[in-house]
Amino acid sequence: MNFINQQDQNQAQSFDGNATIVKNFMSNVFSWMGIAMTMTAVTAYFFANDESLMRLLVNETGGMSILGWVVMLAPLGLVLWLSRGFQRMSYGTLVIVFSVFSVLMGMSLSFILLAYTGASIAQTFVTTAVMFGVMAVVGFTTKTDLTKFGAILFMALIGIIIASVINMFLGSGMMDYIISFIGVLIFTGLIAYDVQKLKKIGSGLMYQNQDANKLAIMGALSLYLDFINLFLFLLRFMGNRR
Repeated sequence: MNFINQQDQNQAQSFDGNATIVKNFMSNVFSWMGIAMTMTAVTAYFFANDESLMRLLVNETGGMSILGWVVMLAPLGLVLWLSRGFQRMSYGTLVIVFSVFSVLMGMSLSFILLAYTGASIAQTFVTTAVMFGVMAVVGFTTKTDLTKFGAILFMALIGIIIASVINMFLGSGMMDYIISFIGVLIFTGLIAYDVQKLKKIGSGLMYQNQDANKLAIMGALSLYLDFINLFLFLLRFMGNRR
């Protein structure tokens, strides 16, 4: 009986320790995501409200300047760089690249603040935050393995990227509406999938090491992209242009 009690106690202590590791890891992930979102929001606000800064992104004819094109394309390049090379990067380098990415995204999204009314942007942001919170809780608490859904969602994401490129030439309003609707569904699902995936990563970590901190930043990047893309797709439905 004493052996059984001792075994149960050891299992309980192991479970509590693992739960603490997961909690600390997820807290780190959401902290970095919050930092990135703040940097993006502040940068977007200052660029949208400072004409001299916006002149850096557009030329005299109203088209994109060289810096403007860099700002539009560089975030994608940084995401690919981070995804492929984060294991070789030091923790400090990863923090710097992630911070630069957040600022560049803010510069890029400053055009959104000029195109839509502040009220509709705020309403869309709150809606996105609520949806994100709900799906994050679902992903963290569900017992269902979402791995198979992740593969389906990724394939669907590739599909809407291809469809979006095609529609750039077609200019179909109906197709744009369908793409936006599917995009909302995809990123809503990806939030739950990514949170569950990060929970599994956290449960397999011995926290307080550099790899765990680097993985937390990469997790924050995934959730940041989920949030921003969901926000942009929702804005097509809820946004009122100036």
